[in-house]
Amino acid sequence: MSDNDSGGKGYQEYFTREHNMLRNALRDFVKKEITPNVAEWEQAGEFPRNLYKKMGDLGFLGVGFPEEIGGSGGDVFSTIVLTEELMRCGSGGIVASLGSHGIALPPIALKGTPEQIERFVKPVLSGDRIAALGITEPGAGSDVANLQTTAVRDGDHYVVNGSKIFITSGKRADQLTCAVRTGDKGAHGISFLVIEADTPGYSTGKKLEKMGWLASDTAEIFFNDCRVPAENLIGEENSGFYTIMENFQMERLHLCVMANMTAQLALEEAIRYAKQRQAFGKPLSGFQVTRHKLVDMATLVEASREFTYRVAAKMNAGVNQVKEISMAKNFACEVSDKVTYDAAWSNGFTGTTAYSPLAAEPQK
Repeated sequence: MSDNDSGGKGYQEYFTREHNMLRNALRDFVKKEITPNVAEWEQAGEFPRNLYKKMGDLGFLGVGFPEEIGGSGGDVFSTIVLTEELMRCGSGGIVASLGSHGIALPPIALKGTPEQIERFVKPVLSGDRIAALGITEPGAGSDVANLQTTAVRDGDHYVVNGSKIFITSGKRADQLTCAVRTGDKGAHGISFLVIEADTPGYSTGKKLEKMGWLASDTAEIFFNDCRVPAENLIGEENSGFYTIMENFQMERLHLCVMANMTAQLALEEAIRYAKQRQAFGKPLSGFQVTRHKLVDMATLVEASREFTYRVAAKMNAGVNQVKEISMAKNFACEVSDKVTYDAAWSNGFTGTTAYSPLAAEPQK
């Protein structure tokens, strides 16, 4: 962060000149490569795989990852810029799938060996492979300590059996950073394995139908006696639970950003429509009740975004924010739900484009 000459003494900005340069480059890319195609991709339920390669070639997939492992560098606020500008396309589903590596790769980047980084990190950041994170199961979501997928050591392999569900990029991921049970019940028996999609016994179900995020590839994954090389173990055996908890902090931060941007886009659409739509001889924005509603919406968006940025600043400084990031995520999602609902109410449930944020499911 840098000092703000126009602000009060000691005030610091969240975004530097480098962040703004990244923002401008991303905004141009989204306008050219994504936004014009969103309606088509939402109807198709997917976007072209080569979008990953385009992002990788420009270094966008590597934002937030160290250069020595194939990334583009940058801090926490660089990744916030990435998510905010991608969300400008209006499709949370596209953003979620494009960003699945952002939750799949950190455990490998932090705990992996040089050989694992060469195999499983660099090809993803270049856009040549797609990575997904496999934690949620039919009977265990955030309750990670109760996951049931097992990995039993057999010589120089682990034999994996079980399933995962609601996996973003699950259908076409080339590799899965998968939480498995290698030990006893509870948190102390969980490990991370990278399971490649071409492993015998690895299969996916059909893409799951959703109320929103239609362009996101969301699937169930099955493991039937998958023999995974022991060299694909990330970190120490039975230490995966703590890695998952560390990973959750950054994942929750970006869910905050996605929720805030969903609310921001809905607010902008509501303001545009209120100025355009005429009623009783004047625009809707000319009525006090409409202006009050828009002000209330704008206040919530501003408060949620500032809360998110403040927590992010502490995370960027290395301060543990487990409690605060959970609070920020909960607040951001509630704000997103309310603002998108109020935006639709302000518009009289009309005036939305087929795939505008108002027509999509709010971030949950």
